[in-house]
Amino acid sequence: MTVNRRTMIKGALAAGVAVLKVPAAPAQAAPLRVGFLTIKTGPLASGGLQMEQGLTIFFKERNNTLAGRPVELTTADTAGNPAQARTKTQELVERLNVAVLIGPLAAFEALAIDDYVRSSRTPILSVAGAEDMTQRKPNPWFVRPSSTSAQPSHPLADYAAKELKYKRVAVIADDFAFGHENVAGFQRVFEDNGGKVVQKLWTPLNAPDYGTYISQLKPDLDAVYTGHAGSNGFKFIRQLREYGNKVQILGGFTPIDESLLQQMGEDALGAISGNWYSAELDFPINKKFVEAIRRDYKVDPGVYAAETYLCGEVLDHALKTIGGKAEDKDAFIKALREAKVPNTLRGPVRFDEFGNVIGNIYIRKVEKKDGRYVNAVIKTYPDVSQFWTYKQDEFLKNPVYSRDYPPAKNLEP
Repeated sequence: MTVNRRTMIKGALAAGVAVLKVPAAPAQAAPLRVGFLTIKTGPLASGGLQMEQGLTIFFKERNNTLAGRPVELTTADTAGNPAQARTKTQELVERLNVAVLIGPLAAFEALAIDDYVRSSRTPILSVAGAEDMTQRKPNPWFVRPSSTSAQPSHPLADYAAKELKYKRVAVIADDFAFGHENVAGFQRVFEDNGGKVVQKLWTPLNAPDYGTYISQLKPDLDAVYTGHAGSNGFKFIRQLREYGNKVQILGGFTPIDESLLQQMGEDALGAISGNWYSAELDFPINKKFVEAIRRDYKVDPGVYAAETYLCGEVLDHALKTIGGKAEDKDAFIKALREAKVPNTLRGPVRFDEFGNVIGNIYIRKVEKKDGRYVNAVIKTYPDVSQFWTYKQDEFLKNPVYSRDYPPAKNLEP
């Protein structure tokens, strides 16, 4: 399908998306069209806007050029709606002829576009943690450089059980695929190491208030684990402290995010989370990235901004491997899935046979440093795969993580 500038702009206007037209390079290389799926409205919008910030910084640093080709980036707002995510994906691929997709944010959005990505043979670098897309139902066009929903939960649970010696934990999360998978990974490893999840609470994605749920928390917990996404983690933690509950906070990789950490302030102090990223990581690439985000957006970068920047790093590496020839879809996806990038803002990354990342997971603790609240790295788990320390074949024989798996054997009335 040939798309000229007039056709592309007309199609973009009809699709309700924003087109960044980049001036052609002197050599007049064919533009590389990149489609970006993010969320700009609804409860996950804060994460979606940060995703846009991270990707903008990435292309800005490279003068909007990858492997000698000028980039035309088209952004589509999925609104956190599965049907809209699918429609926008089709528009990006069929109307604008993008060579690669980046995004979407939510697990349920990734699941909604799974079959279309397969049938259209469109390479996608996703930040969504939908586990089965790189496990029991692997999508050969899907590459995830960040993590599955549960990948950081596994080592955090290991740390909570073995080093913090916690025995009794309650878990609470958004009631959708990401929350279910995130919590399940924590529960499995925590209980395999002698701990007990004694309470599980699920909150609506659009919950206006968490008071009802906070009042249900048991008084004799070692900690409460939150798996909320977007700005919901910020709201939960603030209300938890407003209710006078001083329980130790454990978090998945989204609730205690740097982008909201200064607003959380003392409420988050001492919270411990598992994540593949921290703005405190002492890598030259990350230091430059943090400086750029602070300069351009006046905030600290969190995981949402970092993951799209990371997608860009893997994309750049793969394109250089194949000389920028993204039109050769088979060679392109092979380069993406076989990428071994020794230096990224999160450290070294490589991919397993399913297109999911293997890389460091960091245990972080909120501390106050030079008048700012930061996620200080207190332990590094190197080369963590989506299967943790479990045997891959045995792991895949079990159901995908969910509300009901692993079964809750230690819940108390």
